Amino acid sequence: MTHEKLTRRKYKKHKQKKKKILRTTIIILVALLIMIGVYLTNIYFNAKNAVDEAFDSAGRDKSELRDITVDPEKDHVSILFIGVDNGGGRDTSSNGLSDALILTTFNKNDHSIKMLSIPRDSYVYVPLRDTHTKINHAHSYGGPKASIETIENLFDIPIDYFVSINFDAFIDIVDELNGINVEVPYELYEMDSNDNKDAIHLLPGKQNLNGEEALALARTRKLDNDIERGKRQQMIISAILKRSISVNAVLNANDLISVVGDNMKTNMSFDEIKSFAPYALNKDLAIDHLEIKGSDMVTDAYYYKLDETHLTDIKQILQSHLEWEPKEN
Repeated sequence: MTHEKLTRRKYKKHKQKKKKILRTTIIILVALLIMIGVYLTNIYFNAKNAVDEAFDSAGRDKSELRDITVDPEKDHVSILFIGVDNGGGRDTSSNGLSDALILTTFNKNDHSIKMLSIPRDSYVYVPLRDTHTKINHAHSYGGPKASIETIENLFDIPIDYFVSINFDAFIDIVDELNGINVEVPYELYEMDSNDNKDAIHLLPGKQNLNGEEALALARTRKLDNDIERGKRQQMIISAILKRSISVNAVLNANDLISVVGDNMKTNMSFDEIKSFAPYALNKDLAIDHLEIKGSDMVTDAYYYKLDETHLTDIKQILQSHLEWEPKEN
């Protein structure tokens, strides 16, 4: 039996305790957890400076649905995680499309988390443009604020915070961790971050992927769909977080902070980020992954039409988790 197998067996119970924490959905959550992690390892000032430099109010002091500003230490709150696609041949001076949207609610009473991955092609109403279109277009119209307003309108809950991070950070984080070990489900050819067609070629099987390869696996949907894509992203994030809490990652924490800080925007202060530490430290943390049911809709373009009945159910779940009662119009 190899030393690696013995080590895995030895720490099996330890890993199981962390399983729920590690099973997240998309790269953006890494930004928050890394900031919490480096704070807990006393690399305080570098992390604080990185968060200060990443601060962006997005033109709002609080959600317009809130009467007062929330406090993560005392209130149930929500965070919208935004993965921004502005690489390749796209105009990097613009806001870019949101390639990933994760709506996350936090309940302070039981330190539980609900995470909803919103398909990028979802056909929704975008208030900024007073039109129905793909949800990922909202960010290109008006940045995080437009995405937040769109999602608040869709689910009728306040979005208190946002964290946006671009794909450069995804690549750099994985490379800084010396790659991640994941199971590639099938052979694939995918473009790289500069949109070079078929630049990435992966064969099926468990292997160590560098940043470009991990991004290709996270983005591809040629052989399946957005739902399966979300599952692959869960797997990739689990692998990233496993590496992030390793000894080597802690020793290289300053480099990780630099990568995240250079590529992240958030309206959370460093103190507010620290307020989420009890969630990360809770060994019995409950993370409930939600999905929105829908169907294909093809008109002038492809859209994902949300199932209204299921959408209502999701709204109620999120509202209940936040203990939020929508105001009557």
